Amino acid sequence: MRILLSFLMIVSGILAQAQKSDGFLYLNKPLTADNIKQVEARTSGGGIEVKGVNPSEARIEVYVQQNGHHGSYSKDELDQLIKSDYELSVTTSGNKLTAIARTKKHINNWTNQLSFSYRIYVPVQCGTNLNTSGGGISISNLEGEQKFSTSGGGLDLKSLSGTIDGHTSGGGITIEDSKNNIDLETSGGGIEASRCTGQIRLNTSGGSIELKNLNGNIRATTSGGSIDAEGITGELVTHTSGGNIDLEAMKGSLEASTSGGNIDVELLETGKYVKLSNSGGNVHLAMPKGQGLNLDIHGDRVRTEGLSNFSGSMEKQSINGTLNGGGIPVDVRGGGGVTIALK
Repeated sequence: MRILLSFLMIVSGILAQAQKSDGFLYLNKPLTADNIKQVEARTSGGGIEVKGVNPSEARIEVYVQQNGHHGSYSKDELDQLIKSDYELSVTTSGNKLTAIARTKKHINNWTNQLSFSYRIYVPVQCGTNLNTSGGGISISNLEGEQKFSTSGGGLDLKSLSGTIDGHTSGGGITIEDSKNNIDLETSGGGIEASRCTGQIRLNTSGGSIELKNLNGNIRATTSGGSIDAEGITGELVTHTSGGNIDLEAMKGSLEASTSGGNIDVELLETGKYVKLSNSGGNVHLAMPKGQGLNLDIHGDRVRTEGLSNFSGSMEKQSINGTLNGGGIPVDVRGGGGVTIALK
């Protein structure tokens, strides 16, 4: 019995903590009659979540987090504090929802500051323009133009279609099941992208990149981590200045380079070109047999597996010539050993 009571107390504590994670539910405004097609939301101290739902469920919830306050403010106390020190505006006009939360003046005492977070539920066909300097942004199940930025949190994106343009200076990025035109950038975290299609641009200055089951024209770059990809179809251009590159089960055109690691590539189908380079590691490239290739391979030492019907020069540190009469250009520059395997 004591074990059961202890377990129930722990669960209750976890649930209570989860309920407080967004703060106090200050405003819950229905949007069912407004036919919202555009959301503009700005806050300086909290997160923003926007989710596509059935129009009958459309609403905005505003949560207030009490920074450093011991205990909880009452609703009347929050009303007085917000009226005195903040501008909080939630309006609808012309199928547009506008939510703005900001301070009226500089607040020196951090313990008196409030953070405002939004949970916004709108029809699926809706665009967004979101900005926060103090929290993460989450967007899901929307169709349209999504533009968003944060200086203090991550980006969590799911089931979006249209133009997706986002930036964070202080967190990682996760995107899945999205399509069309994707452009995402972070200065302070890793990037994970899965099951996306279209024009995809991903850039980070401070983390690794993980790609899985993407299809389209893909650009993925990082200055501070490794790149791992599986099941890429189309065209991939990827670069890192500080890690390994590991690509599995790829189909299509490829350009990959690193200044500080190894490159390991498995091509199930080749596209229009293959271009690999590194300055300080090994390169292993596996490709299917029986196709026409133009080989231009250089490394500290070059090895081959399954090479046949070759015409040209083959030396210890280079291969230059054609395979099966020539065709797809394969350009490899390795700072260490290079292995070309045809299977």
